[in-house]
Amino acid sequence: MRLLIALLFVMAAGAARAEDGHDLWLRYVPAGAPAQTKTAARTIVAQGHSPSLDAAAGELRRGLDGLLAQTTRIADTARDGAIVIGTAASSPLVASLKLPLAKTGAEGFVIKTTRLNGHPVTVIAANRDIGVVYGVFAYLRRIQTGKPVTDLNITDAPRLMVRVLDHWDNLDGSIERGYAGASLWRWQSLPPVRDPRYGEYARADASVGINGAVLNNVNSNSQILSSAYIEKLAALADEFRPWGVKVWLVPRFTAPKDLGGLNTADPLDPKVRGWWQAKVEEIYRAIPDFGGFLIKANSEGVPGPQDYGRSHSDGANMYADLLKPHGGIVMYRAFVYDDPGKDWKWDRAGEAYRIITPFDGKFRDNVLVQEKEGPLDFQAREPFAPLFGAMPHTQMAVEFPVTKEYTGQGNDVAYLGSMYEEIYQSDTHAYGEGSTVANIVTGKYNRATVLTGTAGVSNVGNDRNWTGSIFNQANWYAFGRFAWDPDSSARSVGEDWARQTFGNDPAVAPVVTDMLMRSLPALIDYQQPLGLAFLDVDDRNTHYGPWPWYDSAVRADWGDVYYHRAAADGIGFDRSPTGYNTVAQYHAPLRQLWGKPETTPDELLLWFHHLPWDYRMKSGNTLWEELQARYHRGVSEVEALQRSWAGLKGKVDDARFDAVTQNLAMQHRNAVWFRDAELAYFVQFAKRPFTGGYKPKYPLDYYKALPPNAAPPD
Repeated sequence: MRLLIALLFVMAAGAARAEDGHDLWLRYVPAGAPAQTKTAARTIVAQGHSPSLDAAAGELRRGLDGLLAQTTRIADTARDGAIVIGTAASSPLVASLKLPLAKTGAEGFVIKTTRLNGHPVTVIAANRDIGVVYGVFAYLRRIQTGKPVTDLNITDAPRLMVRVLDHWDNLDGSIERGYAGASLWRWQSLPPVRDPRYGEYARADASVGINGAVLNNVNSNSQILSSAYIEKLAALADEFRPWGVKVWLVPRFTAPKDLGGLNTADPLDPKVRGWWQAKVEEIYRAIPDFGGFLIKANSEGVPGPQDYGRSHSDGANMYADLLKPHGGIVMYRAFVYDDPGKDWKWDRAGEAYRIITPFDGKFRDNVLVQEKEGPLDFQAREPFAPLFGAMPHTQMAVEFPVTKEYTGQGNDVAYLGSMYEEIYQSDTHAYGEGSTVANIVTGKYNRATVLTGTAGVSNVGNDRNWTGSIFNQANWYAFGRFAWDPDSSARSVGEDWARQTFGNDPAVAPVVTDMLMRSLPALIDYQQPLGLAFLDVDDRNTHYGPWPWYDSAVRADWGDVYYHRAAADGIGFDRSPTGYNTVAQYHAPLRQLWGKPETTPDELLLWFHHLPWDYRMKSGNTLWEELQARYHRGVSEVEALQRSWAGLKGKVDDARFDAVTQNLAMQHRNAVWFRDAELAYFVQFAKRPFTGGYKPKYPLDYYKALPPNAAPPD
């Protein structure tokens, strides 16, 4: 027996050495299984068949075989220790147990240790087949993370109904803000060629509860609605369906003109509505479970209803009326801001609030207004968007970054689970204390709510490891877990990911978890400390690298200097009552607290205030000294991450260890680059000495002259 156990560990170690990250967090290897799973079943009882039930049974068998190094069989009758899966409709055995399924809704599940015909069994049951899939993944997660699988009595259900990934994929195979290779969707070979990764992708989504995928860029191309592409979309829907992942699309508002030959796209024009109705019916004939439309309109040059003198609600409701008979949903993005023109006088961060709030209560009940988590644009740290709490008669969905557009892109370790928790738990005070963003988007305060949801802008591409780097996988994982339960803990979710991804070794999992939790604060410090924002916008639109001097954009709010306002008198954007007064978009007491620098948290200080360089901080430092301290702390934290990871050599497989080591080396160069270039720029306004013997390695002109796509200076 000892020889067998030793052999299994050797085999597991050999498999680990060959790992490349493709298996994500679904690594069913013996080293990840806790001791108590010796009592787990070798028999799965699965009565009835459907694509989802068969997927659930296959996943459970795959997981148990891998985690327990055993051979599991699927049977029709229960014996001691069996795992019984199914719904009351599919399984007479499940029906006989009278489980408390009423609380689980359409997608939830029950996992219960009980007795069946005198035999001790574990039951994974749900009202619908997809709930069984989710229950199986939850059960396997317990084994992977070392949690007990005996004496179980679990009832769980998602708190948000629509949980989608938004893929910014283009029809030519490129991905806007994609840092993990080209698009997964091989349009040229669909529908006859079904890449196995389509099903693997949907399986990964299902493992964390994601139930939808928007397949094309919000800056859409009308061709996605052509009959040829609808046939391709139907093929993808077939591959996703067993895993409960619905296909969604972004339609281009002008498609009736582009494809239909009409001379208008006015949403109130009967011919336009007739064209869209025919197109919607064509989609549902091909894809009966089509999820719906994500709409970007009148934003960043994308056409929309305002081009025809119509409102945002007019545009959203046209689509909603046509989708509703089929059960379809509209997610209407609130990421809108007007063309400033030469007389533009608004704060860009206040635009969604100003433009969208007049339409509160005017959207149909199958519309979710989808607002970014912050009021600006996926910055490393922003306050929560004030639109949450300002739309009491509107169903709101929160949109999060999963791809790291401004947070290290494909390289730097930056665990966005910390952002998800911070935003969801932000108290808007819209309905009194405790009116968190989580409570608002789950519909606690809106009795008319029939829909709830969230969206994450995807970081998935065709790289072998899916996300460009191993640690980027944690954001895909965390988005799904928080979509299922917005009151999740970033640390506990991160720990689950660490254990599922690297195993339960007590010398590894806690270290990886700690790295996750330290990573985003470190990046904020070395990129955008004290509430600064948009310091990495450049004339190549890469959003990578420090460009605080950039002031030649075609519009002011597409350049860095618009946001930091560094000058001889200080730095920061004045959103207080003495400036743009955007702080007034927040409810009391936040508008009062954030309206004064002395009561504004340091993390948001320069977001709301323009302050002199000698302003005295809570730490006792001057603002200039504190700014330097934050930049230095960010670099030091990256060095600490490097040391933590280096200590795992020999405890993590060589391939993934080496890959992450290289990523961290690049991250350190990035951190030093951001710190030195930004401080070299700001010092010309501060006109105060650097502290502690520090000075940037190179003069400002060196950083300004770096060519496009240059590696960070050594």
